[in-house]
Amino acid sequence: MDTIVKELQDAKVGKVIINEPLAKHTTIKIGGPADLFIEPNDIESLKKTIQIIKKHGIKWRAIGRGSNLLVSDKGIEGAVIKLGNGINHLEIENTKITVGAGYSVVSLAILIGKKGLSGLEFASGIPGSIGGAVYMNAGAHGSDISKILLKAHVLFEDGTFEWLTNEEMEFSYRTSVLQQKKPGIVVEATFQLKEGNKDEIVAVMKKNKDYRRETQPWDLPCAGSIFRNPLPNYAGHLVEQSGLKGYSIGGAKISELHGNFIVNAGNAKANDVLALIDFVKDKIYSLHGVKMQTEVEIIGRM
Repeated sequence: MDTIVKELQDAKVGKVIINEPLAKHTTIKIGGPADLFIEPNDIESLKKTIQIIKKHGIKWRAIGRGSNLLVSDKGIEGAVIKLGNGINHLEIENTKITVGAGYSVVSLAILIGKKGLSGLEFASGIPGSIGGAVYMNAGAHGSDISKILLKAHVLFEDGTFEWLTNEEMEFSYRTSVLQQKKPGIVVEATFQLKEGNKDEIVAVMKKNKDYRRETQPWDLPCAGSIFRNPLPNYAGHLVEQSGLKGYSIGGAKISELHGNFIVNAGNAKANDVLALIDFVKDKIYSLHGVKMQTEVEIIGRM
């Protein structure tokens, strides 16, 4: 590992740390150490990082701002590449924008809205980064990423890069082709927005953000929605109907504000959250006959 670290440092790719606790990099504040943690300075540094990692045969995966993510207490084998502050560029060309994967979704929505560009109002309360939002087709308030994406610059598991069109991303509810069929990560994305009234856009975003603050537990560490909505049902409603709001295992607790959120109520471990997820799945299936699927991504040594 020392050899790889030195090679990465010599290449000046960015921040390189051994055994970095991933609890510092997830919104639920849970996660054991990554064998190797790298935060590249930019996309060129990311390309160099991938070349070095591949040369040494090291397993790797990428993360963004750490929302919608549950990392094992045992951490992650190999390298974790964080697409963060170095990959948060933004280019605006009339109504078309290209933005780096590390850019905050909320910050982008606010900035673009103030410029009178419409299309991202739905995202004004969505935590996380642009890369993760595109990867999982994040959405809210009747819209989602698929409605505005033109193309995505993707890094695949074999270390190659390619631009995929909206059609090639094969979007559906909270999924894209990158999750299973063609595994990869988004490093930047181009969106097509439209001109709008700045005051109206800002008003809609404020309404959406206020709604989230009133109905979701952002005062405690959490990973966002735990389960996909088993349409036509809604995960939060099923949890509530099952009398599970406030139920806890260890330091993990189902939010009393919203049934589809598990919060870190105090020194929770990943195993606490996993046990709670399994409990909810069993309870809802026994009461309602509905099989729940997780929306949160669960990674690391199990």
